[in-house]
Amino acid sequence: MFRKRLTYGIGELVPYINWAYFHFAWQVKDAAEQARLKREAMEMLGSLDGHYAVSALFALGDAVSDGDDILFEGTRIPMLRQQRPEAGSGSCYCLADFIRPISQGKADRMGVFATAVDAKMETDFEADDYLRMMVQLLADRLAEAAAEMMHEQVRRHYWGYAPEERLSVEELHAERFCGIRPAVGYPSLPDASINFILSDILGFGEIGIRLTESGAMKPHASVSGLMLAHPAARYFSVGVIGDDQLRDYSRRRGVPVRVIRRFLTSNVS
Repeated sequence: MFRKRLTYGIGELVPYINWAYFHFAWQVKDAAEQARLKREAMEMLGSLDGHYAVSALFALGDAVSDGDDILFEGTRIPMLRQQRPEAGSGSCYCLADFIRPISQGKADRMGVFATAVDAKMETDFEADDYLRMMVQLLADRLAEAAAEMMHEQVRRHYWGYAPEERLSVEELHAERFCGIRPAVGYPSLPDASINFILSDILGFGEIGIRLTESGAMKPHASVSGLMLAHPAARYFSVGVIGDDQLRDYSRRRGVPVRVIRRFLTSNVS
């Protein structure tokens, strides 16, 4: 397994920020107001640069799928499968579908990752409500920008399966690269408690991430997930699962059904 930590200055992450999500968080739709907010944000980023940094941690290793589970360097990571076919395809997807099956007798490749801002960035501005909100929203964008930049470096260099890739930031945000980067807590990977498994692999504490009882990450401006390279890999929403899959997932996770039900409140009927 290849494991690496990267540290990014705020200035080098600014080009990777997706401002659409920043404006959405402020609930601002007027173009002039968006421009004003962005100017203020850029001034704030300039003042933060050099005082705070953003860390990324990732590992690349052998992986195979075993049913709806992924085995990454021997660690089992259970996945969830859609129970309602995807519109247009008729398929019920699972992230394990995009990893070579164990029955083929040959390992595939996969990555796991986490990014986080300096924890103090979320606490140093609590005395001013406006600054606190501005910095928190920028911290969220910087954690995502770090994931974007790290993934680009992984594809082109560390994993190197797309060495000739040359995408604009707009193309990166439109996810026109080969493969996907499903994040924990998002529709394809909704169980935040998967973070306990990823932390065991990566050691989240090295970049200052701690986990709550439910697997939520602190600092809030943190991102974790998987990196899959299969050209047919796609995002999807697991959606609502039935009691049969809940029990099966509980068995595969080795966690009681009542606990798993709490982790998947938005996915159980």
